[in-house]
Amino acid sequence: MKTLKIYFSILFLSYSFFSKGQNADINILKNINGSYTENGGKAMLVVTNSVNVISLGLPVGLFITGKVTKNKKVVWDSYELLSATAVNGIFTTTLKFGVARERPFVTYPNDITKYTKAGSHSFPSGHTSMAFSTAMSMSLMYPKWYVIVPSFVWASSIGYSRMYLGVHYPSDVFAGAFLGCASSVGTHYLFKFLRKKYMKSQTNTLSFL
Repeated sequence: MKTLKIYFSILFLSYSFFSKGQNADINILKNINGSYTENGGKAMLVVTNSVNVISLGLPVGLFITGKVTKNKKVVWDSYELLSATAVNGIFTTTLKFGVARERPFVTYPNDITKYTKAGSHSFPSGHTSMAFSTAMSMSLMYPKWYVIVPSFVWASSIGYSRMYLGVHYPSDVFAGAFLGCASSVGTHYLFKFLRKKYMKSQTNTLSFL
């Protein structure tokens, strides 16, 4: 509970900081959104739309792989990845409706152009939080450079795409990245605890038999 309070305190502090420095927040976004080109827009749409495919497809892929190869660790990893995504989704949605920040193209219609669909409120970025949740989970479960580097490059490109397409402020993206990572770290250590308990119960059962 104390850790959650710290996480949310940092999120609200970051929001307050960027709100007070709103000029910097919107100016950065104007520069990114203003560099839009047709080809760049097409590429960023592919990037931004990849988040659901990858974040939801990975746990399914891990589960199937674990079952086929009879690898319990990989099956557990699929549960952890999916759980981290779910936890992150709950926190992100709660914050979105709690803060209720309007999208930049709504607040600054003459400065920011929207190039993709946008759902509810702006803060934090749901696409970014989901991407960073996936990237952090994969990095914690498979701590190899060839997993970590591509994971965070992809997650960062998701965050950039949301600004490029005009649907999020930099502060939304920063908060989304932080929230996604925090959700995955918390879920990872919870699953470490659960795995220990599970393995211990299995050992005790075998000893009894």
